[in-house]
Amino acid sequence: MQPQVQNLRMPKGQGSQFRTALARCLPGPVLFPLIGLVVVCLAMVVASDAFLSVDNLVNIGRQVSINAIIAVGMTCVILSGGIDLSVGSVMALSGTLTAGLMVAGLPAPLAILLGLAAGLACGIANGFFVAYSKMPPIIVTLATMGIARGLALIYTGGYPIDGLPDWFEIFGRGHVLGLQMPIVVMLLVFAMAYVLLDRTAIGRYIYAIGGNEQATRLSGIRVSRYKLLVYAISGFTASIAGLVLTSRLMSGQPNAGISFELDAIAAVVMGGTSIAGGRGSIIGTLIGALMLGVLNNGLNMMGVSPYLQNVVKGAIILLAIYISRERNRIA
Repeated sequence: MQPQVQNLRMPKGQGSQFRTALARCLPGPVLFPLIGLVVVCLAMVVASDAFLSVDNLVNIGRQVSINAIIAVGMTCVILSGGIDLSVGSVMALSGTLTAGLMVAGLPAPLAILLGLAAGLACGIANGFFVAYSKMPPIIVTLATMGIARGLALIYTGGYPIDGLPDWFEIFGRGHVLGLQMPIVVMLLVFAMAYVLLDRTAIGRYIYAIGGNEQATRLSGIRVSRYKLLVYAISGFTASIAGLVLTSRLMSGQPNAGISFELDAIAAVVMGGTSIAGGRGSIIGTLIGALMLGVLNNGLNMMGVSPYLQNVVKGAIILLAIYISRERNRIA
């Protein structure tokens, strides 16, 4: 005689209550990446005695800053349900244009403004095609990635632009109150993004578009306008990163920023932002960028092959996406 199996199905309505209760027990969108950062730091402390040295920590901050600045704009785009693959190329175009105009004799402030404007223009172009022409973001930004890189190579002839004025290194090598300038710029960009996303109606609209674009449109919000805005922000932050990198290298490099879009996406995803949009945190992105920087630094200190590093980072990104998806599904 076979034993009877009890029906374990929850009564109607209790399933959703259970999922909600379980979601509350899971780490929050900022706490979870923070736990990950602590775990990675502890692992690197065990693996290398030099990890906690002041010089190494400053080096991590400087290395993280450029990717983190790009990741700010990427966060806005992903929160809205989009993606931007052009940021690395836009960064190179903006940096080479700034360097070339200064070397050509244009007043430095005007050269810098034109370089930043070039990045902003690229972002606006991306936003126009995505928001108003209704083209897929991945296709639009893949195309502009090639266009911006090609323009940078054409402008420079494929060679770096040197001969920048000595004072220009302040953006990449200077110090303010004991902090390196790239770190200061990074913190300022994150502070402004935090205010925008967490303290203004614009931020709420960006989250709403990523969460349910159709419902947001039916609510009377001009979705296309805010989609254009997030891509403009992404292009502008990429140009800021290009300015910092050009100052740090004291050279306009047309090949700068290759694969930087992947690192920016990784920082956003590792920071807990849903790749589908609508959920995430700019603070989480900062934590994700730090986590990625610590991981890169630690693996380099341990002498791990760069090829193996790509495998490790790829696996961690997949794990972060999986955890984010499962958490969102349960919630």
